[in-house]
Amino acid sequence: MPLTSHQIRALLWAAIAVVIWLLFTLLAPVLMPFLLAAVLAYALHPLVERLRAKGVPRWLGAGMAISLLMLVLLAVFLLIVPVITKQVPLLREQVPDLLNRLNAWLTPLAGRLGVSLSVDVGLVREWLTRLVSGHEGEILDHLLSSLRIGGSALAAVVGNLFLMPIVAYYLLLDWNNLVERTKTLIPPRWRTSVQGFLDETDEVLGQYLRGQLLVMGLLAVFYAVALALVGLNLALPIGVFTGLAVFVPYLGFGVGLVLALLAALLEFQTVLGVALVAAVYGVGQVVESLYLTPRLLGERIGLHPIAVIFALLAFGHLFGFVGVLIALPASAVLLVAIRRLRQRYLASALYLEAPRAAPENTA
Repeated sequence: MPLTSHQIRALLWAAIAVVIWLLFTLLAPVLMPFLLAAVLAYALHPLVERLRAKGVPRWLGAGMAISLLMLVLLAVFLLIVPVITKQVPLLREQVPDLLNRLNAWLTPLAGRLGVSLSVDVGLVREWLTRLVSGHEGEILDHLLSSLRIGGSALAAVVGNLFLMPIVAYYLLLDWNNLVERTKTLIPPRWRTSVQGFLDETDEVLGQYLRGQLLVMGLLAVFYAVALALVGLNLALPIGVFTGLAVFVPYLGFGVGLVLALLAALLEFQTVLGVALVAAVYGVGQVVESLYLTPRLLGERIGLHPIAVIFALLAFGHLFGFVGVLIALPASAVLLVAIRRLRQRYLASALYLEAPRAAPENTA
């Protein structure tokens, strides 16, 4: 049975899709920095165009945009590193005293219940001493050994960190030409519909990025102010870091919560102080999950709040951590495609065709 032209065309497209999928699978480690660089270039392109409209040369505007992004990332890094380096020595010094207080409260209470229960403070102090100081040489040896074992992986990570901004810079320099050359590959009969789809997708993704930046800014202000009201000395760096890190759903919040609880434990040394800090993060998580993300992100990209939650869970289950990162922007693109498929369906003969009249019974 010979194949029709439509069947041959469908098979060719299916073969092309399979080949592309195999190439992406095989070359994933190599393509990853280039894909991330393309995402950076897409996000920074509007800023470069605005600078160019004000008379700034494209090469300078691209360099300024990349430099600004690197400075923001460096500032976040410099916010969290001093917090960790300051808290770790305090951890070794103050945790044993905290455990002695816990023993003083816990042992009589357990005795009333007929249970012998206490914390071995000496063992904890010895463990903390080994962890924080005294074994730097051993830790360094283990680190160097792991670096030798995984040297290629480390080199790849470091190389990608330097490669991504360089690739993003060159993509920004030639972005408009790349877009135009890509459009010429689209068959002329499809260009109008494809251009409409791309324009709508670009608008939705732009709204997503603006909404995400707004959520990050509001949460950074909330956590910094709320932790300062609680009395935490490190409220500013921990609060700002937590707000900016929510770009990575769950992980950013979790790291910020651990840092804040650790700082509260070492500074307040009371259950009330730690509970107040935990309450701040509880309120922040509720506000973010039930209001900010659904309203400022979901409404901007046209997703229902339930759809936002489902997208995060579904993409996280399918693709892991990377899936959580791309859940909302990918859902925005899928939403545009679903809207267009719905419009075609509502205009199709399948939907508009009137039901056939039932044949009359002449018997």
